Amino acid sequence: MLKIDAHQHFWKFDPVRDNWITEDMAVIRHDFLPADLLPILQRNEIDGTVLVQTCQTEADNHFMLQLTQENDFIKGVVGWVDLRAENIEDRLQHYKEHHPKLKGFRHVLQAEPNEQFMLTKKFKRGIGFLNHYGFTYDILIYPLHLKYAETLVAEFPDQKFVVDHLAKPLIKNKDIDEWKQDMEALSKYKNVYCKVSGMLTEADWYSWRTADFTPYLDVVFSAFGANRLMYGSDWPVCKLAGGYNRALEILKIYTSKLSHHEQNKFFGGNAIDFYNL
Repeated sequence: MLKIDAHQHFWKFDPVRDNWITEDMAVIRHDFLPADLLPILQRNEIDGTVLVQTCQTEADNHFMLQLTQENDFIKGVVGWVDLRAENIEDRLQHYKEHHPKLKGFRHVLQAEPNEQFMLTKKFKRGIGFLNHYGFTYDILIYPLHLKYAETLVAEFPDQKFVVDHLAKPLIKNKDIDEWKQDMEALSKYKNVYCKVSGMLTEADWYSWRTADFTPYLDVVFSAFGANRLMYGSDWPVCKLAGGYNRALEILKIYTSKLSHHEQNKFFGGNAIDFYNL
């Protein structure tokens, strides 16, 4: 079974476009490209990755797809398209016909001022076309959005969804109860997966301990099971709070209690199945 990192990013840093990368994130305020990641993957025996959007433009899709042509380890791309556009079907048809490595789409829902943006009529219209064209959808949200996400996934039972970064629980504050309840509710929909990624940056960047993550991992492994969870590094963002190797080590230790088959599914098989890599 191939080992797949189901969530990583590349960018050529632009301080205006990438304004989410603030001054306190100096370690990631520069370019990150495949040559920077490949040695890390090789050292950790990771065979491939899913490259995920950071910019809400189709130009970013083309940037990522160009990188796939030059770097075979990028097995799939999660891009962006305006799901509210009148011509959304034309755009999806275009990507399906011309870009087989584009596997799904994402919108930065967590940044929308309308907390219920994902439930607006035009957005849901776009979501409704994804499955027909064979595309997945990554849900990027905070815990406060989980109830709306449950409403969304219930409306589209044939659409494959995956929650990015465990919906970003407030690990630093040890907030868990409401997040736990909402994640368990969401997990009851079998079309929903979850990426175990992005945890380090939700903890205290400089003084987290491995034990800080265990309660949150217990929740998602119990709720989703090893067959609907996938490993993701969130590189290079994880560099803010320890980096690739430390993030991976936490999950290797935690999953060591699982069967060999379950570990294979978590560290690659589920991403291959979900994204049709």
